[in-house]
Amino acid sequence: MPKIFSGSSLQDLSQKIADHLGLELGKVVTKKFSNQETCVEIGESVRGEDVYIGQSGCGEINDNLVELLIMINACKIASASWVTAVILCFPYARQDKKDKSRAPISAKLVASP
Repeated sequence: MPKIFSGSSLQDLSQKIADHLGLELGKVVTKKFSNQETCVEIGESVRGEDVYIGQSGCGEINDNLVELLIMINACKIASASWVTAVILCFPYARQDKKDKSRAPISAKLVASP
């Protein structure tokens, strides 16, 4: 059975998806340290499971992106079989090609596993 988790920006939609599939939304604790670093803890075992993580690229884009990357890494370290990010409004999508010399392709950086 797959596990569904939600980042802080997509709680309502992730809950609706989990309800529709007859699954429980996975336990995640997200907090900020005093220096504004993001801390994410996955609250259940994902060993050998297919994991889906919902997060949006809207609003606080960089905070949401870092939270998502931390959640993906936490699931990988915890031996999830497969991790799929479900991202609404893909961040940095407008930066998908070089428009001048020495310019980064930021969308490629965000999309890389």
